[in-house]
Amino acid sequence: MTLDVSIRHRFGDFTLDATLSAPDGLTVLFGRSGSGKTSLINAVAGLLTPDEGRIVIGDRVLFDSKAGLNRAVRHRRVGYVFQDARLFPHMTVAQNLAYGGTHDAQRVVAMLGLEPLLDRRPARLSGGETQRVALGRALLSGPEVLLLDEPLAALDAPRKAEIMPYLEALRDRSGIPMIYVSHDISEVARLATTLVVIDGGRVKAAGPLTSVMSDPAHMRLFGVQEAGSVIEARVAGYDPRDGLSRLDFDGGTLILPGRLGVVGDLARLRVAASDVIVATERPNNISALNVLEAEVAGTVVGQGPGVAVQLMVGRTPLLARVTRRSAAGLALEPGRRVYAILKATAIPRHDIGHKTASPESDSEGQE
Repeated sequence: MTLDVSIRHRFGDFTLDATLSAPDGLTVLFGRSGSGKTSLINAVAGLLTPDEGRIVIGDRVLFDSKAGLNRAVRHRRVGYVFQDARLFPHMTVAQNLAYGGTHDAQRVVAMLGLEPLLDRRPARLSGGETQRVALGRALLSGPEVLLLDEPLAALDAPRKAEIMPYLEALRDRSGIPMIYVSHDISEVARLATTLVVIDGGRVKAAGPLTSVMSDPAHMRLFGVQEAGSVIEARVAGYDPRDGLSRLDFDGGTLILPGRLGVVGDLARLRVAASDVIVATERPNNISALNVLEAEVAGTVVGQGPGVAVQLMVGRTPLLARVTRRSAAGLALEPGRRVYAILKATAIPRHDIGHKTASPESDSEGQE
């Protein structure tokens, strides 16, 4: 099932004019604060009536300005998780969940690990537990689409780490389109299957996560410090003697610190463009453990001294950022064979996610 949105709405001097498609899986709306992300999902939920446009989920029309159709919120079958969970404080977790509905309750409770929490009231929940209950309540209404408006924004790093595996599991098992609003690039890299970048009320880039993030033309949309690419790999082994894991992907093998799962687990890794070193000859006697054969696929010269370089490591795109002087000195033109060098410690733990994660398997992979 796909959610299709094409709307236009004016707020004073600001105009939201966006068209996008969100298939099954998790679509992240990424952009700066004030770019129109929350307004867009509010239009899907029926909390905002656009000046014009059309919103369709599958073959069911939610809004059509030309046809004069605007379904009421209660008839849209949309689940919404806000930044603040908005649980009823006088109800237990079980009662809050029941208020959402009873659609597939046993599976939802198990998937989000809510069994130990059912008798508690919201005041006795951590921030991560509160958001898990809010997710469960939204899912129990039997939605055709799930909207999440920066659900981790109010959580500290430990609570984000606590809830992230549940969001990964929800992405892989819910079977419905999910629209997730975020301006956190780590959340984007770990969770998105589809990425939509919004700037100034308009869609500037959209498509599969790996394609959008690794396109050198999009570096300015993310910022030079945040830009990078995502590698999908499979855990191939762990060496307890030095605490390093081996991960295989289409373009080769990566060595990274820590036990990152059991053999066979699928992982996704965010690699910052600024952490990739490019060489025209294979280096010897260096501390970096990851030296990957690559080919230059394209370059984009920035407004400053930098150049964005897209490398193909096998069939996996990898983005690097170098100076103009280095790009010229190394003759980094399309088709040039090079080596991409990445330190084992360059990828922080919070930038490593799992495609088919469960909280249980994630905890097993902790150091």
